[in-house]
Amino acid sequence: MYKIGIDLGGTKTEAVILDEQGNLIKRKRLPTGQDQGYDHVVEVVADLYISMRDNIGNAQHQLGIGTPGYTNPRGLIKNSSLLCLNGRPLIGDVERLIGIRPETENDANCFAVAEALLGAGKGKKIVFGVILGTGCGGGIVVNKSLVRGHQYLGGEIGHAVLHPGGRKCFCGNRGCIERYISGSGIEEGYLEKAGVKMKLQDIVEDYRRGDGVATEIMEQFFEDFGLAMSTLINILDPDLIVLGGGVSNIDEIYTTGIEKVRNNVFKEDPEILIAKNMYGDSAGVIGAALLHDVLH
Repeated sequence: MYKIGIDLGGTKTEAVILDEQGNLIKRKRLPTGQDQGYDHVVEVVADLYISMRDNIGNAQHQLGIGTPGYTNPRGLIKNSSLLCLNGRPLIGDVERLIGIRPETENDANCFAVAEALLGAGKGKKIVFGVILGTGCGGGIVVNKSLVRGHQYLGGEIGHAVLHPGGRKCFCGNRGCIERYISGSGIEEGYLEKAGVKMKLQDIVEDYRRGDGVATEIMEQFFEDFGLAMSTLINILDPDLIVLGGGVSNIDEIYTTGIEKVRNNVFKEDPEILIAKNMYGDSAGVIGAALLHDVLH
């Protein structure tokens, strides 16, 4: 059976077709056009699906959609950075247009699914995918099944509190993990310390050159990363943690960062299994295509 996946992003929406072996056979992207409103975004999703379906004719297929935020039990999108989706019945509206009901999950869960089934975590029993991008999100796959949790909170590592009373988070709490181990968290830390804005890449380059402020910020980042990942390991003890997002491209995470994790794990000489993703920006749409396999 073919698998069609659609990944809704802030600027672009992407669709793919996978064959039964998980091979990519078609890809297409369209501008999301969120500035044109909710109805336009729904039409973009429907148009991409129809385009993918036309490539496989009458062949049997399944459809999954990855979105920022999550779909609550009433079918409404919540906590989406694609603001026009919030409070709207995206899946129901898409179904009315295309005649098939898709599976849906947030983008972090889709990332975890792609990496667990076909990527860096292939063959592992327990895989925790962590996206370190503008924010921090995660997903858990156990024995090829996605762990949503009783309240659909499975994998929401970004909103565990790391520093009580710390930086304010959009969720309403203070000190959430994503306010520290994320691209925006590193940049905010630099702004707090230096009083000027600097992009993540420039901060990392200054750190590598030995700049004092950048070094202080990155050392704190590695400490925070070590605390967050070691807590995850102490609770779940996954076979592998797979990292995604722009921050996962910082090479020192896999040396200095892992050493900080090792220092906080509740085990003598622990084995720290943390790897970079294989699918990069394509993980979300690949995972969306695989949703039916991990939810049924």
